[in-house]
Amino acid sequence: MKNSIRLSALFLLLSAGIFAATSASAKGHTEKIKDVITVSSLKHERGVAVFISKGQAGKAYVTISDQANNVLMEDFLPNKAEISKGYVLTSLDNGDYTFEITSNDEVVTKTVHVYDENHRKMFFFVN
Repeated sequence: MKNSIRLSALFLLLSAGIFAATSASAKGHTEKIKDVITVSSLKHERGVAVFISKGQAGKAYVTISDQANNVLMEDFLPNKAEISKGYVLTSLDNGDYTFEITSNDEVVTKTVHVYDENHRKMFFFVN
């Protein structure tokens, strides 16, 4: 009986030493968290909504171009963790427009087609 208790105690001591010697290290695991960019339509207006959830601090901006690649607007967004901004399209002429949203190393490009329907400006996403 005494030998079995001694062996059990010795086994526990050795197993605790093994686990302590092979502890996990998080130093080698450095993964960059990417920004999440979402583009959708505005709920009540005729326009586009841009949502950016940043993984790390950095610049974010939206560039709107027409069919001839003329830059109509370049909007630099605030440096916050969560960004939400809407762009109303009712004053644009009919045609295709490119929205390029850039945040850190992430770039999302969406093409929007603007047209008239029943005396109202409408749009849909081409891609």
